[in-house]
Amino acid sequence: MKHSADRSMGGAANLPFSPSRIPFFYGWVILVLGSLSFVMTIPGQTVGVSVFTDFLIEELKLSRINLSLAYMIGTISSALLLSTAGKVYDKRGARLVGVIVALLFGALLLILSQADSIVFGLTEILGAAFQGAIAFCFMSVGFFALRFLAQGVLSLISRNMVMKWFDVRRGFANGILGLCVAFGFSYSPRLLNTLIEHYTWKGTWNLLGLLIGGGFSLVFLLLARDNPAECGLHPDGMHRVVRKQRAIKSHPDRDFTLAEARRCFAYWMYTMVMGLCSLFSTGFTFHVVSIFAEAGMDRATAISIFFPASVISVILNLFLNWVSDHIKLKYILIVEIVGLLVSSAAFVFLGSGLAITLLIIGNGITFGAFGVISTITWPRFFGFTHLGAISGFAMGWMVGGSAVGPYLFSLSLRYLGSYAGAGYISFGAAVLLLVLSFRAERPVVPAEK
Repeated sequence: MKHSADRSMGGAANLPFSPSRIPFFYGWVILVLGSLSFVMTIPGQTVGVSVFTDFLIEELKLSRINLSLAYMIGTISSALLLSTAGKVYDKRGARLVGVIVALLFGALLLILSQADSIVFGLTEILGAAFQGAIAFCFMSVGFFALRFLAQGVLSLISRNMVMKWFDVRRGFANGILGLCVAFGFSYSPRLLNTLIEHYTWKGTWNLLGLLIGGGFSLVFLLLARDNPAECGLHPDGMHRVVRKQRAIKSHPDRDFTLAEARRCFAYWMYTMVMGLCSLFSTGFTFHVVSIFAEAGMDRATAISIFFPASVISVILNLFLNWVSDHIKLKYILIVEIVGLLVSSAAFVFLGSGLAITLLIIGNGITFGAFGVISTITWPRFFGFTHLGAISGFAMGWMVGGSAVGPYLFSLSLRYLGSYAGAGYISFGAAVLLLVLSFRAERPVVPAEK
């Protein structure tokens, strides 16, 4: 299998050591590194931003709806560049792009830790009348960079790098990746909250900036390799893998271009489902403390729901990754939509013990299936040659959904008096997608021109 990043077999890929000389398949190192990379995106994911939300509102004197609007503007702006970033990744490979992104991400967190000082410093220069506008513009730019580097590019690299190293064992590898990510994401709100209590929100962002920019970037430089071919190796670690006869193919007969992928109904179906799931989960997570406060529950209760949801997510994710090698992906897509229906319905009636239980179950199902769909779909349906561009364009819609979510929830609270309106919208959209999902078959390879 040939990749556009196969530029230097025996060259830079063998520095500072040759993966082919490792006494075991180097793909397992890539799997660990990909999992770690994904965990490193947490400060730029909504689950990582949400624990800082109330502090930013208080310190920068921004209203909740204006901070949500800044988040939406920054996130949508970042989404517009993800397809381009994917093309750069296709051309330059995971190693170079990943190191640059990690360095920039770390520097950004150090800058954001000084948000209040920067905003009020500019206010002294421009005048107190501009304080709100300065804070809004600063956070819009900050959220743009945060979402683009972390949720966008680093997430894209983490997934795609691992997928290139596995073929027959792709479902298993993605299951391990999902396991690490689920526990990392579920535990991160508690960990970040503890760090904030000990070191303040500014100190926590400083610490994370140094960890990612100074430590993780070096680890990535040493260990990352874009694909097995540039190292003289083969996917799954064998020249030939004995395959059991199965109806499900792990990749197309010919790789699609981005333009060809965008002409496929299935491409848009999977993209829209991921976008809607991102919209709901991001809106909920961003305002989770406020949502539970509206329902009469405290901050600790709000944050505590993530861990049990992750347990369900991990178990389901492992099962679905295993079964994904044997069934059509549209069935897993349907599971994801059903999970969203349960979550949004429970969210509307949040307050009772049953609603909380259903919310946890629904979130667990949604996240478990999402981890499979967002990773396995693109190489299986469209191949590797343009994987960065194809997955990057789809991720742009996903990131766009995550941008709209917090603002939609804020609008619901302001104009409808509660967050329930956002839940009704999510439920209605999920019903429509569920009906359409039964037609989301594997795309037919277009004829050569």
